Amino acid sequence: MKLKLLPTLTFLLAGVSAAPTSTVNGTRFSIDGLTKYYAGTNAYWIGFLTSDADVNLVMDNVNRSGLKILRVWGFNDVNNNNPSGVYFQRLSSSGSTINTGANGLQRLDAVVKAAERTGVKLIIPFVNHWDDYGGFKAYVTAFGGSKETWFTNAKAQEQYKKYIAAVVGRYVKSDAIFAWELANEPRCKGCNTDIIFKWASETSAYIRSLDPSHMITLGDEGFGLPGDSTYPYGYSEGVDFVKNLKIKNLDFGTFHMYPGSWGVPNSFGPGWIKAHANACKAAGKPCFFEEYGTPSNHCQIQGSWQKASLDLYMEGMAGDAFWQWGDRLSSGQSPNDGNTVYYGSADAKCMIKDHVAAINALP
Repeated sequence: MKLKLLPTLTFLLAGVSAAPTSTVNGTRFSIDGLTKYYAGTNAYWIGFLTSDADVNLVMDNVNRSGLKILRVWGFNDVNNNNPSGVYFQRLSSSGSTINTGANGLQRLDAVVKAAERTGVKLIIPFVNHWDDYGGFKAYVTAFGGSKETWFTNAKAQEQYKKYIAAVVGRYVKSDAIFAWELANEPRCKGCNTDIIFKWASETSAYIRSLDPSHMITLGDEGFGLPGDSTYPYGYSEGVDFVKNLKIKNLDFGTFHMYPGSWGVPNSFGPGWIKAHANACKAAGKPCFFEEYGTPSNHCQIQGSWQKASLDLYMEGMAGDAFWQWGDRLSSGQSPNDGNTVYYGSADAKCMIKDHVAAINALP
């Protein structure tokens, strides 16, 4: 379905607030007037659910668990001329369309409405570096080039900004938005770090022109900073974490951690967290440990990472969000990639209940 104005205006009129309630306070976050360390999680798939009851169940459980921040995919790009199922945007060199229909952005509407109702705050990225749900590859298929040239491809960037405007316009008045995110794990392999820096500077300024109130962040993995000689600290993926923190319209830094995928031991975690906390503290911006996961021993391994982050809550660390939330839906279990922590499980007790209790015990 082509982008139409009426559904957008209808949703805006339903907004519950004209001002955001999630802001930066020094190197920490303030939500609903309370400045503290915040815990959250990721549920990339919630916007693709076709049942409002399932969306509401998940959001109620997230809220009930004590988690405050939920990161969800704000993209689902296709190239097919006759797509089936839920999709948000069809990309084509002959004319792209943004799907505002019942199997399009109205599914994301349901997520935002559920978040407004429960008080959960959402991080919404606009595109994926990876091929899942379209990503850079869908833009490359439509407009040519490569993942590395996506950042400077004029036609791709034009459509990307049109999509940003459509999504931001729907929820600009919603207090459910924690932050807009430029991309999920943007990389530019072998590129000069100026490429992503320039793109992030221009894109964040564009988002700020659309929405002067909600926070904005990059969504990167945190590559490129001093402290170690291992792969994640290097600049081979075209990312310079320290430099990107200097971008005016990025309100906080993000970083991820998957030792198993990066070829480093799990003991790598505390040092990685500390290095980012130091960088954020020096920049005067909060650090959000936005994704982390292991395929086994969730409590033992990830619990130590949560503690390392929480120990630095006055030294640059503002919160964390494990990958990923799991729940039982009307169709069965939500997606399980091995990192999933299911609500009500033994892992959930240590990863969620105990972690939230430790946060609440802070002075």
